[in-house]
Amino acid sequence: MPDSARILTGTASWTDPTLLACGRFYPPDAHSAESRLRFYATRFSLAEVDSSFYALPAPDNAHLWATRTPDDFVFNIKAFRLFTGHQTPLTALPPDIRRELADWPEPVIYHDQMPADLRDEVWRRYQIALEPLRLPGKLGAVHFQFPPWIRRDARGMARVADCARRMDEHLISVEFRHRSWFDSPAATAGTLAFERDLGVAHTVVDAPQGFENTVPAVWESTHPDLTLLRLHGRNAATWNASGAASSGRFQYEYTEQELAELVARFTRLASQTGQAHAVFNTNFEDQGMRNAAAFASALALPGV
Repeated sequence: MPDSARILTGTASWTDPTLLACGRFYPPDAHSAESRLRFYATRFSLAEVDSSFYALPAPDNAHLWATRTPDDFVFNIKAFRLFTGHQTPLTALPPDIRRELADWPEPVIYHDQMPADLRDEVWRRYQIALEPLRLPGKLGAVHFQFPPWIRRDARGMARVADCARRMDEHLISVEFRHRSWFDSPAATAGTLAFERDLGVAHTVVDAPQGFENTVPAVWESTHPDLTLLRLHGRNAATWNASGAASSGRFQYEYTEQELAELVARFTRLASQTGQAHAVFNTNFEDQGMRNAAAFASALALPGV
């Protein structure tokens, strides 16, 4: 592995309601946002910000995240849902943007429906909000998780390419949720070539298999700066269960054997890039923390 390579592990979010309610990760006196993040940063060197998917992050919050963590701490930031083609409630937009859309007939909007000037302004504000993390070197990847209706067709590829173009000054990673991107050797080769052409980091996804809205784990790298592994668990029974809450959907504790296999593949791929991030999205109670800690321990095993 290159001398400059860093392997970082962490979780997707550090404030899931079930995590706080279980009381097993944070000490009893960690009641504030500041104390929780400071404690989290004593256990892990990477965190994925999940709240930025649901609403635009605020520069003030990004500044607080930066000041409450060690100098070498890294944040990956999930892209705002409007950008990835998700249905976006008008209430998730800044108040002045909402006022400009006062006559919009629906309570939700999609990226392609928004007037171009407003769309550009939302993108501009999003990038400004990242600056307090980017300037001190704490911004890792901006992660674009595309919904299942973004398929490997002309329209889907255009949406991905637009995101890459608008964020060309940042390291971005992409994750797909429709099997068409990797459903044959030709599709897989084409998708990886597409990612390399765009200059984006491919995401290796560990998730339940056999569904239209999951993709296989494709152990490849498309960017010299980052290997990214995101782990959603393997709970097939709840993946598409009707009304399943997020925490239940991603409820999964990896076995020692599963982690050993993942670590072996991960370290081989990490040798090709400057950094390697393993992000656990098993966010039921403290499962993400326990999975990430066990993965980090397995990384240190002799022979790995």
